[in-house]
Amino acid sequence: MTTEGAIRTATRLSLLTAVLAVAAGVWTFVDPGLLHGPEAMQGSARGTALVLTALAVPALLLSMWRACRGADASLLTWGGALLYVVYNAVLFLFLTPFNTAFLLYVALLGSALWSVGFLVANEAVWTVGQSVAGRAPVHGVAVYVWVVVVLNAAAWLAAIVPSLLRYPTPMLAGTGVQTNAIYVQDLAVWLPLAAVAAAWLWRRQARGAVVVAALLGMWVIESVSIAVDQWFGARADPSSPVVSLTMVAPFVVLAVIGAVPLWLLLRSGSRDRPEGVERRPYLATR
Repeated sequence: MTTEGAIRTATRLSLLTAVLAVAAGVWTFVDPGLLHGPEAMQGSARGTALVLTALAVPALLLSMWRACRGADASLLTWGGALLYVVYNAVLFLFLTPFNTAFLLYVALLGSALWSVGFLVANEAVWTVGQSVAGRAPVHGVAVYVWVVVVLNAAAWLAAIVPSLLRYPTPMLAGTGVQTNAIYVQDLAVWLPLAAVAAAWLWRRQARGAVVVAALLGMWVIESVSIAVDQWFGARADPSSPVVSLTMVAPFVVLAVIGAVPLWLLLRSGSRDRPEGVERRPYLATR
């Protein structure tokens, strides 16, 4: 498939992802009979659904619109918005009890994954990544990512290790599920990927800039999402050990902090091109 074909397919799949995300988010948020399990977890899921609909989808559509008109760095935020959808589609599937929206959640996960695949098949993404890797303050951003990885992994292991030889499992108290898809995703996929991508970025490799920028974009939206889901969960059940209003402000702060290294990368990919080099849309109109 040509580069233009890949970006066209990524655009169509991403539009489908946006439609499915709105459908899943609105349904999850407004239908009081859809979700089951502990009240706190239901509230948390509704908070996630709200951020998916009100923040992630607009971020995805805006990134697509800008990228398809030649705003290079928007290809990276496009990827970040898709990664957020992938992450939370998994949570809808495995951190909420089986419900009527199951097939919609499956479709959302599939469309988001395929969108990411076709987006990274676009050569322009790696061209932008090379530009970012060559200009950005990569060492500082890489150190930030490693700090997040270490602290996040330590927090999850501190909850997991004491639970390994005990049943009922302490780390699952109040969740109503048999395992925690957050721990699975983060420890098996996202944190190792972030650690490796930061090493690539340190060496000024294009793949490091692409992956780190996308992950930072995902983390910023996810930090907002956690703040909102904690608020909704705590309002639904103030006595739950799973959620707390005290977590809202810290995650808002984390979103602001995380936006700084993301901005440093995006700024490096958005500088004017040399004179005589045309900036053109990635999707040619026909």
